[in-house]
Amino acid sequence: MSSLPHYQLYINGEWCDGSTADTMQSINPATGQPWATFACASEDDVNRAVRSAKAALDNPLWRDITQTARGRLLYKLADLIEHSAETIGRVETTDSGKLATETVAQTRYVGDYYRYFAGLADKIEGSVLPIDKPSMHVFTKRMPVGVVAAIVPWNAQMFLTATKLGPALAAGCTVVLKASEQAPAPMLEFARLIEQAGFPAGVVSVITGDAQQCAIPLTKHPHVDRIAFTGGPETARHVVRNSAENFAVTTLELGGKSPIIVFDDASLENAVNGLIAGNFGASGQSCVAGSRAFVQRGIYQQIVDEISRRSANIVVGDPQDINTHIGPLCTSAQIHNIEKTLAQVITQGSTVRFGGQRTEGLSGNYFNPTLVECHDSSAETFKVEMFGPVMSLMPFDTEDEAISLANDSDYGLGSGVFTENIARAHRVADKIRSGICWINTYRAVSPIAPFGGLNQSGYGREAGMDSVMDYTRTKTTWINTSDQPMANPFVMR
Repeated sequence: MSSLPHYQLYINGEWCDGSTADTMQSINPATGQPWATFACASEDDVNRAVRSAKAALDNPLWRDITQTARGRLLYKLADLIEHSAETIGRVETTDSGKLATETVAQTRYVGDYYRYFAGLADKIEGSVLPIDKPSMHVFTKRMPVGVVAAIVPWNAQMFLTATKLGPALAAGCTVVLKASEQAPAPMLEFARLIEQAGFPAGVVSVITGDAQQCAIPLTKHPHVDRIAFTGGPETARHVVRNSAENFAVTTLELGGKSPIIVFDDASLENAVNGLIAGNFGASGQSCVAGSRAFVQRGIYQQIVDEISRRSANIVVGDPQDINTHIGPLCTSAQIHNIEKTLAQVITQGSTVRFGGQRTEGLSGNYFNPTLVECHDSSAETFKVEMFGPVMSLMPFDTEDEAISLANDSDYGLGSGVFTENIARAHRVADKIRSGICWINTYRAVSPIAPFGGLNQSGYGREAGMDSVMDYTRTKTTWINTSDQPMANPFVMR
């Protein structure tokens, strides 16, 4: 174990092991072998990180910096990310099993998120109020909300960190970033860039550890003012309960079971590309995976046949290889859950058209791309977030039926509509209950576009101009401009 790379915590501008000296191993999903160790944060380490974040709010090096200068730090961070994309991406691939082609490209693109928020840093404005009282000058300012606890999962951590850290730093907040205990290496590599960019000590700390010693003490800490969480609904319920201890403003992005509707006038190639991207892209390990697919009956068999034909050429293998299309899943537990759910859906009368098993000849957490044909939307694969390369498909007849099927879910994050009828596209998109709708495309993101969901997919929005304001609070200042003393407070006029 001593020969493995070891990652420390980054707290208050210093690299350190946890106070208990506990460590955990990370398993390379492509090989099933340990490849690195990580220091685990204890409750004492969490307290130290939050205290340093609170102190940094009052440090003149951060408190008194101009908004434009904050933006310059973010621009510098963006450049460093772009220059380090290959290194961070490769580390993320080793740690999580995601394709290197995706992790490197995504890390490079994340730089644009920080540039976007850098540009907004000095656009945070207050206003002068037309107050209804004479001799009073009243104005508002946007003040940083305070200490932010940002909690990200392993599956898109550079992107999900950018949508939290970017607006928080642009607004002048300080941040304790809690990386997932699964595959946290990219976040700790990223912490080196925070240091290189020149952010004052304590403005950003990066820690990792388990729920009991790390996540719970962080989310209920009395000095945490805002929580930005991405994860699952069950964990989110604990986060919300913990926030009752500190009344922290909370944003939740909780994944989903996003529907894709394909009408019979859709471009066949475009629709198939969308379905494959929405289900097999990122090995299906995406919060917006379009894993509930509904195809109009007139082209249903064509779609099934074309997906089956194309999927036969999908390469499952080494995620570091540029020729690989699907890499391993991050954890073996995901495979067990997929196998259990597929067994259940077969007993419900659904048919596994192809796939449905582990990949032969590979020792890691590999699972073949899978298509499940379902008779109705009560099938278990339509209900459970699979987090693997599993697509569930069923036919529909009418537009109203498609909308009803799409909305038959407790989630509401993403959705997709494929049709050449622009009127229908607008009409259906308006009626689908989701925070995002893609028309004739899928899984597109941008720092300019808000990202978030409804219902069990959480609340609040990340990215976009308004997200910076979400990390501020309004402060109202009253100035008496009269040269006369205040009126006697016990004489009412």
